[in-house]
Amino acid sequence: MSQTRQIERGVNPLFVERWSARAFDESTLTEAELQTVFEAARWAPSAYNAQPWRFLYARRGTPDWRKFLDFLIPYNRDWAQHASALIIALSARRLVPPGKTEAIDSIYHSHDTGAAVGFLVLQAHLSGLNTRIIGGFDQEKVKSELGVPDDYAVESLIVIGRKGKPETLSESFRAREAPSERLPLQNLVAEGRFGF
Repeated sequence: MSQTRQIERGVNPLFVERWSARAFDESTLTEAELQTVFEAARWAPSAYNAQPWRFLYARRGTPDWRKFLDFLIPYNRDWAQHASALIIALSARRLVPPGKTEAIDSIYHSHDTGAAVGFLVLQAHLSGLNTRIIGGFDQEKVKSELGVPDDYAVESLIVIGRKGKPETLSESFRAREAPSERLPLQNLVAEGRFGF
């Protein structure tokens, strides 16, 4: 672990120990291992308990693996091809509020799905797995090839597997294979009015 990552307040070290490596070891994940991270995501909070998140995935060595890899831009495919699975996070743009029968537009679907992805990522870390969330993929191709309805947003793609050796990466990626820093709290949090 990088000695430069410092906790400003007394939170669990889990939050700074987890980081998004690009090096993966090409191992496979069992269905049970993946279902564990999905189970963690299932328990995320959501507005009206609507649970707008949906996940589509492909595991290494399965018929859908190549299709999911082809969604990635070449820059990301270069390293992500060594992962164990690719997960696409979707969110339902509409929800039925409690006590109602008609669906309405949800302004929180992306936020709530982000919370579910956060739970998934932390469970993966606790399970000894590495994740990297990316946006560099063809969302329109995902929609058309995977039959995603228009009332769902394609939010992100999560690369998951066991960490590999940085030496397996191309030189440009290898140089950046380390935990990144975060802004100090004073740059992120203000009491009362906006004041950054």
